[in-house]
Amino acid sequence: MAATSRTSPVIARSSLEADMPQRPKRLTPSRGPLDLFGSEVRRYRTMAGLSLAQLAEQIPYAPSTIGEIERGESGCDRGFAEDCDRVLDTRDALAHLHDGLFDGRSAVFPEYFAGWPEYESQSEVLRSYQTLLVDGLLQTASYAEVLLYGDQAKIQGRLERQGILTRDNPPPPRLVCLLPETVLWHRVGTGAIMHEQLLYLADAISPRLSIQIIPDGAPHPGHAGSFSIARLPGGELTAYCEGEPHGRIIEGRSVIERLNERFMDLSTYALSAEQSKALIWQTAEERWKS
Repeated sequence: MAATSRTSPVIARSSLEADMPQRPKRLTPSRGPLDLFGSEVRRYRTMAGLSLAQLAEQIPYAPSTIGEIERGESGCDRGFAEDCDRVLDTRDALAHLHDGLFDGRSAVFPEYFAGWPEYESQSEVLRSYQTLLVDGLLQTASYAEVLLYGDQAKIQGRLERQGILTRDNPPPPRLVCLLPETVLWHRVGTGAIMHEQLLYLADAISPRLSIQIIPDGAPHPGHAGSFSIARLPGGELTAYCEGEPHGRIIEGRSVIERLNERFMDLSTYALSAEQSKALIWQTAEERWKS
């Protein structure tokens, strides 16, 4: 009996702790636009006295989605801000903030990637090595739709990134993209989607846009993962590397120099742009044409 009475308070405390709501993540708005926008959504929601579930009952978003946005872990489209403004009576404050922070673009990207499109848009030269998939700057809408599970806001964000390749002022960056031949074989969606994507790649090759294929079986040092390097006006370099659990933007000079050397090493194993174009066309017709 005595032993039971000593352990009961511990059990009771454990039960109470399990039932207590998890403390909200502390946000640091200065970290970036996603954190700032999320902190304002949370502030207006708590001022309105609504829980995540209660807000979700009045707008077409799940509580988990709203929570991710508030924590700065996910972007959103302007429609989310407008719905929150209506329910939380903010006098359009969130929609106005969304316009200022994202300009209809950055909110569709995850936090760890959100800054990279800005580097892309400022770049004079882009170098890209992709191990498994076509670079996002070169994806067709259908190919992107499969990868992004039909999320129209994210698809539109990806396609808008591609506008830097066709702009007039400033001139588009010079893009050099290296792809292992296996990327041409890796099915994304249907055969028709792959056929369209490969023909798009072949047609895109130009003096300012080079796509070079590393033939299957060629030994090369590119198995460590995908990466992109942007050279900005003035010669400054920055990079984006894929990784687990997610990618990251890199600005450390020594790391970027190693990535640049790896890219140069990889390029020595690649076919010329004209040879690559022929191989892409051949693969599209022989492997993916129905």
